[in-house]
Amino acid sequence: MSKNCVYSLLKKVPKGKVTTYKELAKACGLHPRVVGMFMRINQDPENIPCYKVIHSDGRVGGYSKGVEKKIELLKKDGIEIKNSRINLKKYLFKF
Repeated sequence: MSKNCVYSLLKKVPKGKVTTYKELAKACGLHPRVVGMFMRINQDPENIPCYKVIHSDGRVGGYSKGVEKKIELLKKDGIEIKNSRINLKKYLFKF
């Protein structure tokens, strides 16, 4: 059930916004590391956009298809990345 909660909420993050492991964890009653595990095992990144999940300090973090690909997808969504960080005041989506 908790994996479904995380994936369901993640699908609601609009284009041009990101969320954090911490935000997803809080919304689903989980630990942020559990959210990270769900991102790693995501079998459907086309429909469950795990590239939109970043660290709570704005760092981009890892991605199954490589950090470069994650940055490319984020920029394609219109998100600015400076010094490997995203401005959460501007781009954070909260549940």
